Amino acid sequence: MTEPATAAPSSPRTDPAVRLAAAIRIVLVGVTVTIQFGLSLVPLLQHHSAYRPPLAADLAFATFATVTGICAIWLLRRKPLPTAVAAGGTLVVLAASVAATAALPPDTFFREAHWSFGLAGWPLLVLLADRTPALVTALAAHTAATVTQFLLDGTPTRTELGDAAIVLFGVTTFQLVIAGLIRLLDRRAGEAAVAAAERERLATRAALAAQAEHDLRTGFAEQLGATLPLLAGLADGTVDPRSAEARARCALAAAQLRRLFAEHDDVPDPLVHEVGACLDVAERRGVTVALAVSGDPVDVPPPARRELTGPVLTALTAARTRARVSVLRTPGLVRVAVVADTAGGVPDFAGSAAVPVTSQSRDGQLWMEARWRPE
Repeated sequence: MTEPATAAPSSPRTDPAVRLAAAIRIVLVGVTVTIQFGLSLVPLLQHHSAYRPPLAADLAFATFATVTGICAIWLLRRKPLPTAVAAGGTLVVLAASVAATAALPPDTFFREAHWSFGLAGWPLLVLLADRTPALVTALAAHTAATVTQFLLDGTPTRTELGDAAIVLFGVTTFQLVIAGLIRLLDRRAGEAAVAAAERERLATRAALAAQAEHDLRTGFAEQLGATLPLLAGLADGTVDPRSAEARARCALAAAQLRRLFAEHDDVPDPLVHEVGACLDVAERRGVTVALAVSGDPVDVPPPARRELTGPVLTALTAARTRARVSVLRTPGLVRVAVVADTAGGVPDFAGSAAVPVTSQSRDGQLWMEARWRPE
């Protein structure tokens, strides 16, 4: 019987949800770098001499770039940021934002020279994109710290308050929307990955069922091929159903078919289940059968199980009144033996190289044993 191939589960790097999440974060790194060097560098250079001192603004700008670069080391390799990096980077970004805001020239809060307010949220997004509660907390802390510095710098005019409100609303809302979109895409990607895994599982089950049906049909065809001559002989009268030989052949065919049905049952211990099916046919003929099983279940492939139960079928077919079957399982050996009282000699049963069969007959007692060793 051909063992059906099963589909391998998706590895973390090939999972669609993981790929999409990694791609989103790589894009986020690119956006952060573009905003910093494309939009924030120009106002820094234009107002550089007005900062108090200029070195504080320079260090803040370099800190934002450094944090983004460190994050890129993991994100470009499609790996999640370690918790220590995310937590440490968040604290560094918040401190750099406070320092840059403290160095602002007078009356420039939330205006062109205050480039650090709009920029700081983007490294925070890179750091905490997959930690939404922490991201919201960090953005809130960043906004609260900036507003506090703004209010402590002096009594703002109505115009300054209006400008501040517009900038605060626009920047924070946009960054929160980006965070929400990332969260939504992560969730949808996760749902898509679960659905894909379910489809793969159902496809695998369908393939296994089709393979099992094919194997069952093949087994039936092979078994019927051996049984058809008997049926034809009974039908045309060349086989006498009253003869002992015909009854033995019918009993063997019935036991083989019963074993074939049992071979495809979903049970914890297939070998003992198939041996039990062989015993059931013998008991229906009035043979008293005892079964002894020892050892833990061993994974025996169907072809080997078929060869191990073959001697049981043969001996039980020849048994007159009683038989004893024993199944011994160890990690290195599986042995199936049968002792039965028979009227004739040793039935003809050929083993194989994988499952050798030994048989003896003495004083009306038949003993047969099949052995199989796991590879």
